Amino acid sequence: MELRVRDGRAVLAGQDDTGEREVDPHSLPLGAELADALHQWAQVADAVVRTETPADGVATALVTRRGRQLAGRIAAAMGSPVAYVDPVTGELVTVEAPSPSGAPGDPVAVEPVAAVEAPEPTPWATGLTVSIITAAIVTVTVVSLSLGLGETSQWLALIANVLVVGGLAPSVWLGRKTPVWRWVAYGVVTGVGVAWFVLILTLL
Repeated sequence: MELRVRDGRAVLAGQDDTGEREVDPHSLPLGAELADALHQWAQVADAVVRTETPADGVATALVTRRGRQLAGRIAAAMGSPVAYVDPVTGELVTVEAPSPSGAPGDPVAVEPVAAVEAPEPTPWATGLTVSIITAAIVTVTVVSLSLGLGETSQWLALIANVLVVGGLAPSVWLGRKTPVWRWVAYGVVTGVGVAWFVLILTLL
């Protein structure tokens, strides 16, 4: 049995009494899911061929790999080897049916394990600089706003502080775990705390 692509459709070719014959995967006991997957793969392969993707391209590699996987599933379902014709390169590969006994020593396809990247070091110098600058800006802003409004009404200054902090709180809460914005969040919290401490001192 041979897996091929014909005009964007997957076909399986085999020999019978009348010679070679190509049949639709849906006509074989492969299951609807596998048959649909074969036609989807054939459509993608046909599109790659039409766009003349280079033989070493990513799309070509994916089509080749997917075709071999599907050929392996057909071989397992039919219990016989399946010849797979790569629709892009034209290479003919025979995929053997898996051993039913699963005896030790049988070849097993193993997916490569992605390398685990080491975590990047924490940029303390840059991060703390950002936090200090942010804290200074927030401190000056809150103190200036509060003192300016305090000359009109102490209650108005208090309400303004509550509104400012209430507006900043959601952003600070969301940014506390983000690698870059966490430094800004630290600076905002520190700045508000220092501003309130300064305002308390001015009331004494």
